[in-house]
Amino acid sequence: MGATILPDLGTEILIPVCALIGIGFALVQWVIVSKVTVSIDSKSSGDGGKNNGYSEAFIEEEEGINDHSVVHKCAEIQNAISEGATSFLFTEYQYVGVFMVAFAILIFLFLGSVEGFSTKNQACTYDSSRMCKPALATAVFSTISFLLGAVTSVISGFLGMKIATYANVRTTLEARKGVGKAFIVAFRSGAVMGFLLAANGLLVLYIIINLFKLYYGDDWEGLFEAITGYGLGGSSMALFGRVGGGIYTKAADVGADLVGKVERNIPEDDPRNPAVIADNVGDNVGDIAGMGSDLFGSYAESSCAALVVASISSFGVNHEFTAMLYPLLISSVGILVCLLTTLFATDFFEVKAVKEIEPALKKQLVISTVLMTIGIALVSWIALPSTFTIFNFGIQKEVQSWQLFLCVGVGLWAGLIIGFVTEYYTSNAYSPVQDVADSCRTGAATNIIFGLALGYKSVIIPIFAIAISIFVSFSFAAMYGIAVAALGMLSTIATGLAIDAYGPISDNAGGIAEMAGMSHRIRERTDALDAAGNTTAAIGKGFAIGSAALVSLALFGAFVSRAGISTVDVLTPKVFIGLLVGAMLPYWFSAMTMKSVGSAALKMVEEVRRQFNTIPGLMEGTAKPDYANCVKISTDASIKEMIPPGALVMLTPLIVGILFGVETLSGVLAGSLVSGVQIAISASNTGGAWDNAKKYIEAGASEHARTLGPKGSDSHKAAVIGDTVGDPLKDTSGPSLNILIKLMAVESLVFAPFFATHGGLLFKIF
Repeated sequence: MGATILPDLGTEILIPVCALIGIGFALVQWVIVSKVTVSIDSKSSGDGGKNNGYSEAFIEEEEGINDHSVVHKCAEIQNAISEGATSFLFTEYQYVGVFMVAFAILIFLFLGSVEGFSTKNQACTYDSSRMCKPALATAVFSTISFLLGAVTSVISGFLGMKIATYANVRTTLEARKGVGKAFIVAFRSGAVMGFLLAANGLLVLYIIINLFKLYYGDDWEGLFEAITGYGLGGSSMALFGRVGGGIYTKAADVGADLVGKVERNIPEDDPRNPAVIADNVGDNVGDIAGMGSDLFGSYAESSCAALVVASISSFGVNHEFTAMLYPLLISSVGILVCLLTTLFATDFFEVKAVKEIEPALKKQLVISTVLMTIGIALVSWIALPSTFTIFNFGIQKEVQSWQLFLCVGVGLWAGLIIGFVTEYYTSNAYSPVQDVADSCRTGAATNIIFGLALGYKSVIIPIFAIAISIFVSFSFAAMYGIAVAALGMLSTIATGLAIDAYGPISDNAGGIAEMAGMSHRIRERTDALDAAGNTTAAIGKGFAIGSAALVSLALFGAFVSRAGISTVDVLTPKVFIGLLVGAMLPYWFSAMTMKSVGSAALKMVEEVRRQFNTIPGLMEGTAKPDYANCVKISTDASIKEMIPPGALVMLTPLIVGILFGVETLSGVLAGSLVSGVQIAISASNTGGAWDNAKKYIEAGASEHARTLGPKGSDSHKAAVIGDTVGDPLKDTSGPSLNILIKLMAVESLVFAPFFATHGGLLFKIF
């Protein structure tokens, strides 16, 4: 034991300052992006022939296309996408808001009833010789932190969507000057979202801890137990955001592709296709808003899991404030590291050619990981005593500060490995995706067989990476080690989100270019940006799934300790039945979300066909389609269809805990974790591979690709069908599964006092 180098006052200053720096940096990036004007100022402004401050000639000028009409069309399309996304999110949040209030009341009633709503102090759970605040206080403060987590998650998703819809048209317009200019706008915009989310999540958590401390005082066990509601709120909103947004985007995407590209043989994002606006709206509400809420939930839960375990370790028992907030200090340094890393993509090096896009994004991952390793070492040196103890299922395990550094480091580097493996299996620069593309020569069936095989195979290395991380971190620092390993994987969340958000922004930019009738050369540039974005989106999902596995295990450990379970024996019938049911839940959940996308897509296909068949002049381009009706179909379907899967995840821990007790619930959590991670990785990578196999054929960049094309060929149609099957896998079911395993674990932890006291009604009766 011993004092830390960083004093408590330094910690209290460092964390909010880093968060504010992150917010400030995001605003600076926003200002830079906003300087790309969506108006005509090239010739009329009298700037000597320069365009928006650049001397390069626009492609439209070279090819004699009217610049004024192009920019006007782009602005109109961008407004339609922004209005559609805003309208959907407001509708979704109204429904989710009702759930949020109802669930908050449930938290208060369940936790308050543990001690019969008594206002008297009670013996502490882990040290009966000390007195802690009443269970009613935990109920009140858990409810408040749940609401704050939910609101922060909603704001994170909404801000991300607004930034993306603001940036997409600007990326399109910058593509007229070169692929490098477009890349920087898309990446800066992604960085705005990444830094706002990381900084807001950190700042709100820090403020909650300090405000709750005013009431709890020295009762840190009760304080940090109440904080777990923050993670529950974040993931609850993320679940509905991911599922609702995923159903929305894929219903539109599948409808647009099947009728437009396969049946009518028109290009992707062709303005004649009635579903294109809904498709572009979907990219923002699913891939941006849903993904932002998802990663915020992961961050909140990993922080809460680490804080709960630390509160009953020597940090909490001895009231060592700096060491206690070690997880928040890691996140603070992560913001500074990501800030420096971002400058490598936007200021230090310039992307000048298409082939440089994907390497530039990969360098972001490598640079941030290397710099963060140094940052973690520094934080571990100044914020931890040289020796301390960590709670480990009833005993205190002695740990050295360097061991905790290795725990965080192993999580960080496991994330990088998962990222690179994901890239290998989903990028069309490598043989796995090229093999999938090649299989399209013999039709859609072989394409689907190859794609499924690729997805299954892509699970192997990530699972080994997660397994090694768990073994190393648990050996060194028990469940606290696993929690900080998850935090290590998420420590570069600002960079990860910037890379992830870049993809949908580029995708939208391509759609706007196509709909506005811009030059085919501009569409080639936006397609190149989008292809790289598909791979980075898959990498982002890999990070989210890997961190979810570690977070869930850490929360599982905290739940087992809080529920008073000494061992989880799988040979006990109570536990084994839970294990079986838990392993089945990801399949049930995937079935619900896949079918939801299918039924919504069915309505979309029928509507798109109806418009093509009944609107005279639509195929000829002389009449406009009814975009609004397709947007309405996607909105109505996603709102209706997101409720059953959401209810399955939220109600399962409550039903199992109340009726069967904490031992069966521990089996359910373990089973869902083990099977959920595998299905999530496989689904995400299969869908990503099919998407990029299609783009590989469309781009025709290599001799092999040209033998499979061009667009409209039988091979291309087979690839489109594979991509259509993969859409709900990679954008709805796969990404939502990591929320399932995290959410059930954090919900079980929050309700653990109630389940331990009143749970297992069926076993008590019989």
